[in-house]
Amino acid sequence: MNTDIENLFKDKVLGHPAGLFVLFFTEMWERFSFYGMRVLLVLFLTAPILDSNPGWEWPREHALALIGTYASLLYLTPILGGYIADKFIGYKKAIIIGCAIMTLGHACMALETVWSLYSGLALLVIGTGFFKPNMTAVISEMYRGKESKKDGAYTIFYMGVNAGAFFGMMLCGYLAENYGWAWGFGLAGIFMFFGMLQFWLAGSLFGRIGDKPLKASEFTDNVEEQEVEEKLNPFTKFDYLLIGLSSLGGLLYLFNDPLSKIENINLLDFSLFGYDGSIEVVMISLVLFLILIISRTLRYTPVVRNRIFAVSIFGLFTVIFFATFEQNLGTMTIFARDYTDRMLTGSASMVFKVVDALLTTVPMMIIT
Repeated sequence: MNTDIENLFKDKVLGHPAGLFVLFFTEMWERFSFYGMRVLLVLFLTAPILDSNPGWEWPREHALALIGTYASLLYLTPILGGYIADKFIGYKKAIIIGCAIMTLGHACMALETVWSLYSGLALLVIGTGFFKPNMTAVISEMYRGKESKKDGAYTIFYMGVNAGAFFGMMLCGYLAENYGWAWGFGLAGIFMFFGMLQFWLAGSLFGRIGDKPLKASEFTDNVEEQEVEEKLNPFTKFDYLLIGLSSLGGLLYLFNDPLSKIENINLLDFSLFGYDGSIEVVMISLVLFLILIISRTLRYTPVVRNRIFAVSIFGLFTVIFFATFEQNLGTMTIFARDYTDRMLTGSASMVFKVVDALLTTVPMMIIT
């Protein structure tokens, strides 16, 4: 494996292996398609039927319920996709599979039918699960033994994320607004396909990196030099029970929320202590999850326990951040469309265009 890493670093671009820039552009096109579709979804669902660019005219609460479930599942499936890649197929195959599934998902959404919308979102969720965790895993494996360069590598990599998101929202939004929703969804699929094709054709550049799951003994050249890990805290049967029940409750709520509002199918049609069934399920699942976390944390050694407490504090702020950040998928987009004057005229318009170009467009073009 180290031989493959050394071969990668023989041909450098800006001090980094050329393979990093393959990952850069693959991620850029994936983010192009992801954010390009994402910015259109709520606008398409809530746009009036009798309009120059007709949508489905869903009530806002219906659209936001579907989008909330979709966004939530995007954070769950990478757990499964990462596990499959680690244990069975390797990172590179997982990335290609994820790209292919997401390309099909964007193609389905371009058809603008109910079944294709649901199928497309499901495929995007599954594809993201295979793709997202394994891109960064390839970078981590590429820079094994060269940790001093890893921070710079991730900085370059995330420039691709930002560039793809910027151009995706601009171009897909422009096509959707001026030529029709299908053109915006379709363009996202086209660039997702380009990202898959690029990574597949450049696969040999990485050698055996990411080809198959690594055994623990392969992480270092000398097994004796491996760090001594803390004593394991194995899962008990009670732990597995808590994991199963809390996960089941969370998934029931995620699927029941859009089903009950859009299709009038309520899987949690009951009340307990005067509260709606869905609220009860969420609260019970949260309590079970907290019991799981606290009980497992207390069973670790004091050093590990303190580390987990520290991480938990950051985790709490992370939850708050992403709960706010994900509002741009629905509520902030609707607010910008319905309650914001988006027309800027006169000298203020010219100043804005110049400053915007200097701060965003020009740097993005140079970086790309």
